[in-house]
Amino acid sequence: MNVVCLLGSPQKKGNSSAIAQRFCDTAEKSGASVATFALNELNYRGCQGCMACKTKRDDCALSDDLTEVLEAVRETDVLVLASPVYFWDVSSQLKTFIDRTFSYLTPGFMTNPVKSRLAPGKKLVFVLTQGNPDSSLFRDIFPKIDCFFKAYGFAESYLIRACGVRGPGEAEGREDVMALTQKTAEAICRA
Repeated sequence: MNVVCLLGSPQKKGNSSAIAQRFCDTAEKSGASVATFALNELNYRGCQGCMACKTKRDDCALSDDLTEVLEAVRETDVLVLASPVYFWDVSSQLKTFIDRTFSYLTPGFMTNPVKSRLAPGKKLVFVLTQGNPDSSLFRDIFPKIDCFFKAYGFAESYLIRACGVRGPGEAEGREDVMALTQKTAEAICRA
């Protein structure tokens, strides 16, 4: 089983990264191959709306550090997306990646019965952290992301969310979150 993990936080030791790391460590112990990309350390641009991926190519026309990431996601079984909540949404680093996944959609995807260029059956693990302890806030983020990845053919999705974690290391101290993370990784790797 292959796992690709995308860290959307600009903080190397942020809470979302710590949770994603626990997931990846557990997956590796279960025999999975794991590739992790810290998006903030890469040099890439957002989607240019050039439509080349719908007219001339079957991948993104841009050639930058995200090219390797997009290809790795094409080949993976499990995709882990990790982000803190910044300004009521995922980080700009992760949002820019998501925009570039437009290249995964087929030409005419709005009416084409085959919407995605990705092999069906992938699994999505979405890690979201927020400083605000109120879990009723920002609960709209995951359904949006889940909708996109379902269109790409992801068969299963899992949410690991930690509310009320601000400073570095706080998520690691949350036994409930870390237990859920480990349990989720073990269940996915067993399947």
